[in-house]
Amino acid sequence: MMNAIWLVLVVASVVAAAFTGKMEAVTTASVDSAKSAVTLAIGLIGLMAFWLGMMRVVQEGGLLHTLARWLRPVMTRLFPEVPEDHPAMSAMIMNIASNMLGLGNAATPFGIKAMMELDRLNPVRGVATDAMALFLAINTSNVALAPLGVIALRASIGSHNAAGIWLPTLLATSLSTIVGIAAAKLLQRVYPPVTAYSAAASEITAAIEVPDESALGGERPTSSSGCALALAVMAAMAIGFVVYLQQGLAGGQAAGELLRQAASTWLLPVLIAVMLLYGYAKGVAVYDAMITGAKEGFQVAVRIIPFLVAIIVAVGMFRASGLLDFLVGLASPLTRAVGFPPEALPMALLRPLSGSGAYGVMAEIMQHAGPDSFVGYLVSVLQGSTETTFYVLAVYFGAVGVTRVRHALAAGLIADLAGVIGATLAVHWLLG
Repeated sequence: MMNAIWLVLVVASVVAAAFTGKMEAVTTASVDSAKSAVTLAIGLIGLMAFWLGMMRVVQEGGLLHTLARWLRPVMTRLFPEVPEDHPAMSAMIMNIASNMLGLGNAATPFGIKAMMELDRLNPVRGVATDAMALFLAINTSNVALAPLGVIALRASIGSHNAAGIWLPTLLATSLSTIVGIAAAKLLQRVYPPVTAYSAAASEITAAIEVPDESALGGERPTSSSGCALALAVMAAMAIGFVVYLQQGLAGGQAAGELLRQAASTWLLPVLIAVMLLYGYAKGVAVYDAMITGAKEGFQVAVRIIPFLVAIIVAVGMFRASGLLDFLVGLASPLTRAVGFPPEALPMALLRPLSGSGAYGVMAEIMQHAGPDSFVGYLVSVLQGSTETTFYVLAVYFGAVGVTRVRHALAAGLIADLAGVIGATLAVHWLLG
């Protein structure tokens, strides 16, 4: 799919430029966009290294396992047909917890493991069960607690409020997850049900390699001295926050505006302190863990350079040819009527197809419109609020040979649409 999309963007740009006399502009855009893509990626390396290092601290502290423990009661209600002690349940919980923390490298193997285990409970091979469809819907709409990659990109482009997307992303993903679950549960009544699960299948184990859970940070006892330090620092920050609010109110700021401002300006420093204190209280060598995670972040930032170059050049040429402005003009009356800027439409349409492609489009839009513009905020939240639905279905169902997806794709796309709506509403609320 991305082959076709990328080819159409580039070739259509050249053809359009031939008819509109903008060939020189397209030529300039192809060169300048390639340079800006690499410059952007280089600026992103330090931020990605730092934030993945911070995530490594809380990962080694056992936060992933803590989230998994909290999710278990909810999961047993959502998946009553899956035995609580079945390997599929554990793998699904670890996958969802990993996605919530933005640990994609750990989430994918757990997701494949979960799908293989669910398939062993499947009496009709090649057909998605209700549990499979629901699991995919949750995966494509997962609540995002830490959209750190997007925050890092915004900061590298020069945003004055890089973390301002955190609360809108949390709200939008919460909405998309609820809608995705509801859609999967309702649609399973429309499609012919797959017959009852085989009880004997729960005794079978899968052979796929999954990250060792001890490497993901097993359960750690809390250090009393570390806990005391954490509580003291948190109390000091709470007092400082109260003083900040009092000064703002005394200066005549409205309470709602003050809280929105506080949510963005206080988030990153407080988040850094809390992550480090959590790791320290759990006995993690925080500096060593940070360095280990930073090495991974450096590698991730380097790996995305080719994707950024390909997409940013293609979109830059498409914009310079005048085609993007033409399409935006056609869509403007409809999208503006619902409060959605047409400039963000390419991002919304590409996101279910390609994560790397959407990332590149997001970066190009923010460079063009500004990261702190309405469109800049919206595409940032869209990146964290929707998922690469077709990719997830292809990888997870492809691992177990499922060809009849039943209502899984419909539920995933409905969740994506809810994410787009939620992102739009949340950004309108953020910018007042």
